[in-house]
Order: sequence, then structure tokens, then C-alpha cells
Amino acid sequence: MAAEGLDDGSRGYDDGDDPDGHFGEAVAAYYDETSAEMFRPEAVEPAVELIARLAGERGEPRALEFGVGTGRIALPLARRGVRVHGIDMSRAMVERMRAKPGGEDIEVTIGDFATTRVDGPGPGFTVAYLVYNTINNLTTQDAQVDCFRNAAAHLVPGGCFVIEVGVPDLRRLPPGQNTVPFRVTPERLGFDEYDVATQGMRSHHVMATDEGTVRLSVPFRYVWPAELDLMARLAGMRLRNRWEGWAREPFTNDSTKHVSVWEKV
Repeated sequence: MAAEGLDDGSRGYDDGDDPDGHFGEAVAAYYDETSAEMFRPEAVEPAVELIARLAGERGEPRALEFGVGTGRIALPLARRGVRVHGIDMSRAMVERMRAKPGGEDIEVTIGDFATTRVDGPGPGFTVAYLVYNTINNLTTQDAQVDCFRNAAAHLVPGGCFVIEVGVPDLRRLPPGQNTVPFRVTPERLGFDEYDVATQGMRSHHVMATDEGTVRLSVPFRYVWPAELDLMARLAGMRLRNRWEGWAREPFTNDSTKHVSVWEKV
């Protein structure tokens, strides 16, 4: 990302012409630190357990991760004996995964995971997955539809596509308000800005680091569970399971996120 000066001496970033898009060096430098809660065993292990189980249902386990990033899920999944291939646009994020133990063993293709095709091992992949709201990084409905089609094209018959994503938090928006804070601490301020007419969302982050204050702003497109189910149908997949989380808790009206599994028919 390209840095731009701010009057208060802090640093802000936009994607500019960075081929890494919104997850270039500026984000990669702090990603693991600012997402530390998602790297805890209680967040990682249930996800790895479920994905590994699904991957092994169709013979040799072969997994494709869309948005592999710094390897939060790919590395422990590979240690479970699953052959993992990742697709990611950000070289900066992948470089950080490469620097971790086992990172060099993860095959990665640099590209847009909505459209980038890779040569799968054998007949194809037994599972493809998108975690931690990454489907929202695709900021148009067309791109999200393409992502489902891309997943289906890589899967063996009966293979599964898994997505973890939040439920849009619009119930917290009173009339006339378009922002919702999601984190307020002495070290970090985060809030989401919604455009309800277009299902657009922009997450704003202000973080205190050893080098000073960092400001980030990243666009997303929020998506409803039923909308995802329709995208799956268009791609030749059907809903198999939907839970509130990786521990397979029931999905209810009060669930703030879901883990959904679609099967290629």
C-alpha cells in the first residue's frame, strides 16, 4: 500500500497501484499482531479439525485455501497431513507465511482467488475454504459469484466448499447512522461504515504501534447467508451444513457469524 502523510503525524494507507491490493506491506507488517486473538489455539484448532475431516472424506486429503495470507489455517492443516495449496493476491502476506516453520512447504499461487485457477493434485481438491470474513474482500456480487464457481471448478465431485463469515450487523444501525464500532481499546479503534443500498462496507482501523499511529481503511461487501446459498446453487453446489461456529453450534437468529459447508453435486 502507498503511504500518505497526515497532518497529525500518523500514517495512513490506501491500495493505490499496489499489486497486493489492500493487503500489501502496510497491513502484512501488523496482521498477525492485530489479529492475535484469531491465532489462539481455541480459534485455530476447531477450524483445522473440521476442515481436515472434510478434506479426508474423498480419499487423499487435498485442500485449497482462498486467501491463504500468513498461514494461520494452512500451516496447522498441513501438519495434520493435508496437502494444502493457497491462492492469494498479497505477496507481502505470503512472504510472512514463508518465514514461518513449514511455510515453504505450502504451495501458493499469486492471484485473485475469485478467478485464478491452479493445477490440483490428482483429480482435484477434496475441500476448498475461505475463513475469517475473506469472502467479503470481494467487493462486488459478480466477484463473489465467480468465487463460488472457481471453488466448484477445483473440487472433486462430492467435495466441499467452506466459508466462515459474519452476519451483517445492521440491527445495530439506528435510522440516520451508518457506522458501527467493533473494537475500542487504548491501542486500537475499529469501526465499520455501511452503505446499505449497495451492501458495501468499509472497515476503518486506527492502531497504536511502536512506530506510531497507523490508519487503515479496507473496503468489503457484506453478504447474507441466503445470498451465499444462491451463489452456491449457481455454481452447482448445495448447502450441506450451517453452524454458528467451528464447534458446530446451532445457527440461530442471534448468531453473529456462520460456518457454512456446500457440497459439489
